[in-house]
Amino acid sequence: MKTTVSTLAIAVLLAGCATTAPEKTASAPPAAGAATAAEADAFVSAAEKELADFSVFNGQVQWVNSTYITDDTDAVAARVGAEGTEMSVRLAKGAARFDATPGLSFDTRRKLDFLKQGIVLPAPSTPGAAAELNTIATRLQSTYGKGKGTLDGKPLSGNDLEEKMGTVRDPARLREMWVSWHKVGQPMKADYVRMVQIANEGAKELGFADTGAMWRAGYDMPADDFARLTDKLWEQVKPLYIQLHCYTRGRLNAKYGAAVQPAAGPIRADLLGNMWAQEWGNIYDVVAPKGAGNVGYDTTDLLVKKKYDPLKMVKTGEGFYSSLGFAPLPETFWQRSQITRPRDREVVCHASAWDLDNRQDLRIKMCTKVNGDDFVTIHHELGHNYYQRAYNQQPYLYLNGANDGFHEAIGDFIALSVTPNYLVRIGLLDRHNVPAPDKDIGLLLKQAMDKVAFLPFGLLVDKWRWGVFAGTITPDHYNQAWNDLRLQYQGIVPPVPRTEADFDPGAKFHIPGNTPYTRYFLARLLQFQFYKAACDQAGWKGPLHRCSFYGNKQVGERLNAMLAMGASKPWPDALQAFTGSREMDGTAMIAYFQPLMTWLEEQNRGKQCGW
Repeated sequence: MKTTVSTLAIAVLLAGCATTAPEKTASAPPAAGAATAAEADAFVSAAEKELADFSVFNGQVQWVNSTYITDDTDAVAARVGAEGTEMSVRLAKGAARFDATPGLSFDTRRKLDFLKQGIVLPAPSTPGAAAELNTIATRLQSTYGKGKGTLDGKPLSGNDLEEKMGTVRDPARLREMWVSWHKVGQPMKADYVRMVQIANEGAKELGFADTGAMWRAGYDMPADDFARLTDKLWEQVKPLYIQLHCYTRGRLNAKYGAAVQPAAGPIRADLLGNMWAQEWGNIYDVVAPKGAGNVGYDTTDLLVKKKYDPLKMVKTGEGFYSSLGFAPLPETFWQRSQITRPRDREVVCHASAWDLDNRQDLRIKMCTKVNGDDFVTIHHELGHNYYQRAYNQQPYLYLNGANDGFHEAIGDFIALSVTPNYLVRIGLLDRHNVPAPDKDIGLLLKQAMDKVAFLPFGLLVDKWRWGVFAGTITPDHYNQAWNDLRLQYQGIVPPVPRTEADFDPGAKFHIPGNTPYTRYFLARLLQFQFYKAACDQAGWKGPLHRCSFYGNKQVGERLNAMLAMGASKPWPDALQAFTGSREMDGTAMIAYFQPLMTWLEEQNRGKQCGW
């Protein structure tokens, strides 16, 4: 999945720093005496100023390190991160003093909670701990960014291997790419163990049981209640995933034979068209149903035939938001973004969206290729940028989504509107090639191979980390636990035996990059709630999966109203503002895919589903 980098993420979550000290800093109040509401107000005001003052420089440092990886930029990023971590921990401890202060306003209490809960990797007050933590975190991310694998014995970057995993169909070559890329994690394990130790010490100083509990505390509910909510959401959509898994396994068995993919049990991970088996859309050609399989067009082919280049793809994505009434992106976006991979240096190709100045310095960082996946990714990343700009009038600590799942869901629900109708309206698809209704199963299956297939992976990544932080998953079982969870939730297995000499989690960017992942699971469900609400507002009467609200200003107005709230209200308030509901659930996704669910059950009749 993709990543957003907002100023709050940079300043509080990634914990950066400014070059010079601000005029006034927010230090912890004196220990003696009861803290007052007035002191809390003053503390929050000073903290917001301090964070805002250093956030721009820190963003620039992190940007340079991500787009120009050298030993020097690693060192600068680590130093800035260490100083920022020390500052963020100081602010968090200062905020904790007001836990029992009576008479706090809603905003002051909420901002104090953000200060305590918003640090991804908290360092303890032990001298040198912040520097060590940030050196490790920077080294982990750079190790990933410099990683290489092979295909036919030739070295390839991770970004190139990702693309090849989606097109190669030879099991031996797929296994080579999978195994060679997963070696990138092996040198990370010792660093990861040490990082967990340091971060947990920091979390405990802030009053949390461990770092995972601290992450879960940021969802406007107790940490344990949030964990139960994610389990409830998974149980809602699990039956659809089981049917999709069962059907896909059967088609892979038919293509490769039982020696490669047995007809029962789990699926071999490298056969699913994605390095992490998190999205399966790249093997749609393998599973496409007869008759309905050819949906009438391939977005990659359309882009190539219309001579799209990466810049035009991004311009087209901007055009969708403009059609809803959003202002064009600033000129600096086009001057400063990394849209394609530079030829002269190492960069982090993993797509991300950035807001460097809390106002208008919006950017994306991608190594864009002309294909359908990146076309959708562009719509996703721009969703972050438009969200960032919509809430830029909020106080500093509210410069974020209602929760992190919201930030991921905005671009995803816009991308759901990349329907045949939309492609016709922007001139990519000829109206005579719009699929007929008898192709709907094919269209839905193609969507489900990405949207539904992702759900268990989106859940298990942080299930693993929560266990690691809590100590229920110990270093001598890191890899086994990872693959056990992959089997339990996804029903997949590695193509070759794995041992604790491997560190397979490190081959997924968000682990060495220390990006919490539950946001993507939530976003998969929220995007369908947002999409259905937008289609209802637009007065759409046809099948839900064919709806496009492109060009509907009313939808844009209501969407902007929700986005402009930022993090100023609990997420149920923001959800209600756009959808009318205060509950996250999977019913909109189930409704979207109901025709497919019925069809899959028919196809799987008599088969032993599950693993």
